[in-house]
Amino acid sequence: MEDLFDYSGRTVFVAGGTSGINFAIAESFARAGASVAVLSRRPDKVKTAVDRLGEYGITALGFAADVRDFDAVDSALTTTQAELGELDVVISGAAGNFPAPADSMSPRAFAAVVDIDLKGTYNVLRAAHPHLRKPGAAVINISAPQATVPMSFQAHACAAKAGVDMVTKVCALEWGPAGIRVNAIVPGPIADTEGMSRLAPTPELAGAVADSVPLGRYGTTDDISACALWLASPHASYINGAIIPVDGGWSLGGAAVLTRGAP
Repeated sequence: MEDLFDYSGRTVFVAGGTSGINFAIAESFARAGASVAVLSRRPDKVKTAVDRLGEYGITALGFAADVRDFDAVDSALTTTQAELGELDVVISGAAGNFPAPADSMSPRAFAAVVDIDLKGTYNVLRAAHPHLRKPGAAVINISAPQATVPMSFQAHACAAKAGVDMVTKVCALEWGPAGIRVNAIVPGPIADTEGMSRLAPTPELAGAVADSVPLGRYGTTDDISACALWLASPHASYINGAIIPVDGGWSLGGAAVLTRGAP
């Protein structure tokens, strides 16, 4: 897929980019020739990610910071621009989640997911804005089906991701005149990710989820990174404010499988 796109000379920043879907996205841009900076909380994971990205012969930077800390995020983005140039692509994908019933979830637990997912997304976009290439930059938020599909034991994630979708649309409205496109990708059930292992922790539930996808399978991290490569490219230059499901059609009805059962 990377052979179809050339990001040589481009700068990409990925918040949450040291594992799972977000690292796969960072790796795809690196394979396509971009300089890539990643940010996440754990210094050891940041170092590992930077080392792996550097194996593609590109310049890789890493920052250990929490997306809930605006000053730390702002510093990382300022440093990225100083060292790599204006930002061509920003991916905001840091997230937290766990199943918990609404009637016993603590306010602190609810706030933690909203702070990471929603406030963290805003912090990344707000801090990135002064450093984005104008015109020409592409911002991609990583949302979730919970933004539009109510799921039991997911009140916190549903609220947070619905907010992420609206932040995406508002920023697309406000930043479009400067030539900045803001969109979101909504991954469906993606194999071998921490999120799905938490939401479908048993073989029986994991199988039910796969069966509920119209295409009959789990997606892969490559499915998501391929969409990101395309969405950030000139081939998608007239797409702005879109919330794009990459889920095999799961959000058309199959996602209801996770509205049943106990956490």
